[in-house]
Amino acid sequence: MTNQIAIKVHTRPGDEVLCDVNSHIYNYEGGGISSNSGVQAKLLQGDRGRITAGQIEQNINGDFDWLTRTSLVSLENTVNKAGGSIYKLNDVLPITKLCKDKKLALHLDGARIFNALVETNESTQDWGNAFDSISVCLSKGLGTPAGSLLLGTKDFIKNARRARKVFGGGMRQVGILAAAGIYALDNNIKLLKQDHARAREIGNALNPLSFVDNVMPVETNIVIVNFKPEMTAEKFAATMLDKNIKVVPFGKHTIRFVTHLDYTDDMLTETVKVIKEMN
Repeated sequence: MTNQIAIKVHTRPGDEVLCDVNSHIYNYEGGGISSNSGVQAKLLQGDRGRITAGQIEQNINGDFDWLTRTSLVSLENTVNKAGGSIYKLNDVLPITKLCKDKKLALHLDGARIFNALVETNESTQDWGNAFDSISVCLSKGLGTPAGSLLLGTKDFIKNARRARKVFGGGMRQVGILAAAGIYALDNNIKLLKQDHARAREIGNALNPLSFVDNVMPVETNIVIVNFKPEMTAEKFAATMLDKNIKVVPFGKHTIRFVTHLDYTDDMLTETVKVIKEMN
């Protein structure tokens, strides 16, 4: 909901948001861009989910009555559908400058932002200064039962609270969830690198299989593998499930693995063993 609230606050009906074709806000949020905010998406083809300031500038609509008003740019870090690929701050700062110059809002879908930052060692403050709003998930690699945060200026958050209420997202008695989130931020960020190392081992185990076409570069905790025509995602997932290993079909011939706080070294050893036996 945090992404959808941000889009609602930053835009008005009939506007346009620029984002990569792999963006979560476009692919996996139930058409919320249009249904919640009356906004359309213009999709850009980036490098594994990462778009550039040059691409954005070429796609900003001019001030003409017959064109949609470009009002928002949305980035994602890490990029889920592109295998957990990472933006670095130096890639983003030219986009920040462009958006300021063109008076566009800049939002970050930072569901896995801490996965990126433990790899790049960049500053949370620097990333915060680069965006008008940022959403952060506490319930993925950080391991909380539930919860996402939306960050922005005081005025932005005031409007965001109103949008949340309109969307039916008000909650009561959520101190226990807040406590879990605080614990995760204090203790679990440093553990994310373990998830990344385990994901790389899974990727290395998948690469030699005869029915594997390619494994996307494993930068963080997501492994996406594309199969040759003789192996379907459904068949592979069913075989793994028989061994009590859960993976997600990501297309007819594509599977996603995700490592996380509750995924142990013993589980990794068993997963790698099962994968190698499939060759």
